[in-house]
Amino acid sequence: MKYHFLICLLGICIVRGTELPVVQAADLSPSHWQPGTEMRSWKYVVLHHSGTEAGSVASIDQFHKTRLDAEGNPWRGIGYHFVIGNGQGMPDGKIEATFRWQEQCEGAHAGITLFNQFGIGICLIGNFDDSAPTKAQLVSLKKLLRQFDQQQNLQIEAVTTHGIIKATRCPGTHFPVEQFSRTAPSLSDPTAESLLKR
Repeated sequence: MKYHFLICLLGICIVRGTELPVVQAADLSPSHWQPGTEMRSWKYVVLHHSGTEAGSVASIDQFHKTRLDAEGNPWRGIGYHFVIGNGQGMPDGKIEATFRWQEQCEGAHAGITLFNQFGIGICLIGNFDDSAPTKAQLVSLKKLLRQFDQQQNLQIEAVTTHGIIKATRCPGTHFPVEQFSRTAPSLSDPTAESLLKR
């Protein structure tokens, strides 16, 4: 499957208080990624970094619950569908699905309606302006993308990141874009183009 690769970041995850423990084990079993309901009609994958040295699903969830949407309502919780750990806060390379994937509900990660509704948000823990993702994180990301390829009822048209659609620095200068870019960046979907002009 061909991917159009666009790079982006939305949620900067703030980890406060005590330093999170460093752990090593990783669970890469696809059985843990199966949603608890019928698969949504996803079209995109949106890649993010957390912008922090450490983090976890729990810490991001806690922070995102303090945020408000455009109508002033609090977020339900973590805006991403998947988080990949770096060994500081959750195991290095561990892929953890969030409630948004389990319930197949839209994300709160892109800042663009189209990409929240039809984009799977994946956040890699780390600040990739300061350092590169770990090898385990990159292996896990590739494995997760391959898993999407193999889903017969999942037709991903593009892998994107917030840096293109919202002009952010995500996922940082040390993220190896060339490992995931399979074609030149493009937003050929007319629906995407119309929404991006709003």
